Amino acid sequence: MLNTIYRLVEPRHFEAQFTDIDITGDEVIVRPAYLSICNADMRYYQGKRPPEVLQKKLPMALIHEGIGNVIFDPRKEFTVGQCVAMVPNTPVEKDEIIAENYLRTSRFRASGFDGFMQDKVAMDRDRIVPVPKNVNRQVAAFTELASVSYHTINRFDSIAHSRRRRIGVWGDGNLAFITSLLLKKRMPESRIAIFGKNPYKMMDFAFADETYDITDIPKDLRVDHAFECVGREASGNAINQIIDYIHPEGTIAIMGVSEIFVPLNTRMILEKGLRIFGSSRSGKQDFVDTLAFYRKNRDVVEYMESIVGNIIKVKTITDMNKAFDDDIRKSGGKTVMIWEK
Repeated sequence: MLNTIYRLVEPRHFEAQFTDIDITGDEVIVRPAYLSICNADMRYYQGKRPPEVLQKKLPMALIHEGIGNVIFDPRKEFTVGQCVAMVPNTPVEKDEIIAENYLRTSRFRASGFDGFMQDKVAMDRDRIVPVPKNVNRQVAAFTELASVSYHTINRFDSIAHSRRRRIGVWGDGNLAFITSLLLKKRMPESRIAIFGKNPYKMMDFAFADETYDITDIPKDLRVDHAFECVGREASGNAINQIIDYIHPEGTIAIMGVSEIFVPLNTRMILEKGLRIFGSSRSGKQDFVDTLAFYRKNRDVVEYMESIVGNIIKVKTITDMNKAFDDDIRKSGGKTVMIWEK
């Protein structure tokens, strides 16, 4: 089966490349329908990864957040036209202790190999999850990002102590929005406090109990636990501010990605006996759980709809560049491509 892959060959330059998909195997063939642009994609598109990384990774098809429709299943377990979420993490082994998304041997689409910017994608059948019919497709497009939050909250729930009167979320972007929304829904008895720097963004956090500007936090305010959703160069400042405002023996979840090393106040980490853990990516079960959560909590999906920003129909490479360039200029929210290739 002939396929076209739209690979980034150098920053801001996509090219169409042609391949064959073998349909005699066991893979399910999916036609992408809605693709969501992530910050990681933008770092490749803008050339903001180190030169040696770009040289190693490119050319490569971007996008690891997306849903599509099944067009062929040799086993007929999935029906033609069925909407499915595509899981980008692709493990090659199992470990009884280490989750699939932390195994160093696992491959990840749009990082180690081609992502979803293709006419058709051959998926291992354990890498696709049916999308409930009542879930907005534009929201479903970034299920991967939501599944990372869901996964982190699961890990937090198993690690953190039971005093959870106030949980702080540092950040006011998409990751912070989704994480704090899921926290509030899953732990309704906890007060969820948002700590950000953009008032116009924090206005969207209508479900949160409290919002604070990071330059004007009450000196006597304390949180029992915290989630860092800032990333980049500012992640160190955010984590150190959390260390200042968290109660002793609290737990800090680090979720933001930084390209540089950041200094941390280890003295106070020790004095307060803090627990710090990192979370990255997610696995198939996290997708299953997130989509089941959406099906049962329609209000969560409605809140998610508020962060759908740019919606761009994509038919040509020019459209692809427009989608990415518009994402650079956006003030917030997720850019979703309606993939009409």
